[in-house]
Amino acid sequence: MRVSHVALDDFRSYRHAVVEFSPGTTVLLGANGQGKTNLVEAISYLSAFSSHRVSAEQALVRLPLEADEPQPGGAVVRVKLVTAGERETVIELEIVRGKANRAKVNRTQVRPREVLGLLKSVVFSPEDLQIVRGDPQLRRQFMDDLLIQQHPLIAQVKNDFEKVARQRAALMKSAQSQLRRGYTPDFSTIDVWDETFAELSARLSLARAGLVAKLRRPAADAYEEIGGSPRKMDIEFVASQGSCAPEASAAQLKEELKDLLAASRMKEAERGVNLVGAHRDDLKLSLGGMPVKGYASHGETWSVALSLRLGAFELLSRDGDTPILILDDVFAELDSSRRTGLTRMITGAEQVLITAAVADDVPPELHAQTHAVHWDPELGTVVGDE
Repeated sequence: MRVSHVALDDFRSYRHAVVEFSPGTTVLLGANGQGKTNLVEAISYLSAFSSHRVSAEQALVRLPLEADEPQPGGAVVRVKLVTAGERETVIELEIVRGKANRAKVNRTQVRPREVLGLLKSVVFSPEDLQIVRGDPQLRRQFMDDLLIQQHPLIAQVKNDFEKVARQRAALMKSAQSQLRRGYTPDFSTIDVWDETFAELSARLSLARAGLVAKLRRPAADAYEEIGGSPRKMDIEFVASQGSCAPEASAAQLKEELKDLLAASRMKEAERGVNLVGAHRDDLKLSLGGMPVKGYASHGETWSVALSLRLGAFELLSRDGDTPILILDDVFAELDSSRRTGLTRMITGAEQVLITAAVADDVPPELHAQTHAVHWDPELGTVVGDE
């Protein structure tokens, strides 16, 4: 698949922009802070309603350029997507400040979640290092963003789980307050929430376990191709409840989780938090049997991060159309051997969008269509052909 046109209204630094893309590789060239990343972020956001830069979508709405300019009420992203057989689909998402978002497909109003799964993309960015080095939440987001593109219905499961988890955490906080005042907490309300919490947690963890089982081999193969290290890369899903085999049933996992919740209840009440559940899942990354975090070199860490993305690209490609590849200021961070390895592995993509501050950062064999990106104090970010 590929994107042929992108139109933005009040998205990030863009007041209004319409950009046309050709098949193959496009380089967005411009100094830092001009809005290159904002453009590719708009495209990738439609894949899983997730940004690789911020967690709050309100940050995607443009800020006023002048002191007396009113705050835009929202941002609009429109994309014309071309899939197999040159079939065109126009996707529109309106990010509304303080209200529910709105979406259209081919000018027909749809629920926003119906957009998920239409546009598939894989983003490489400097922030990917934090998937390896950072908190488990970033690795959960990596898994979930990929899951949602493969199985859009999992987005609703995740949203429902997060709502229930927040409610249960609030009840645990109340129980903690009762304990501190010398009272015995009333757990009857928590009993009711535990049933739903365990069911949703089991479904989400099981989906993540299945994803990692499929991602394991392509990620390891990618590392062998670009890693520059004799050590083998491996990934493993780590569920908060301990075991979570991909072949297990959701019902079985739910019952195991309910037992664990019951056993952990007083400890959770004492701390006022949820200690067990899908919100504590993690992705274990290792090289030669040793944890990547804390043991790998900077170059090895980059190779692991790239391999996760290349593995994701391989998985999504198996579903039919190859996803859109977005390389956001990545080449400037890589040494020559990893540049060469990455370039070699992405040559089969139907569309590659690259952002760079200087042309020399991009390998010569990837230069094709180039758009210059610059900031205009009156118009915001402007994109034009070089």
